[in-house]
Amino acid sequence: MTEQMSFARVRWACRRGMLELDVLFQPFVENHYQALSEADQATFVRLLECEDPELFAWFMGHQQCPDAELAEMVVRVRGRAAP
Repeated sequence: MTEQMSFARVRWACRRGMLELDVLFQPFVENHYQALSEADQATFVRLLECEDPELFAWFMGHQQCPDAELAEMVVRVRGRAAP
């Protein structure tokens, strides 16, 4: 039950204020999140804690994420967002 509740919270956190981010996060979380290792899931949750303007800049390639783990997760999400 706790795992399901946690997944529900992650799914909810994927709902952003920017459609461009929703389009990236929602398919990724639905199709790939549960297959990630615990460490990668934690990194994804850390990514979700970032502000939308930062995320948008990273995902659109306008800026490089200064955190190596988060930068790698950005690449993974971009590569796997499509169903």
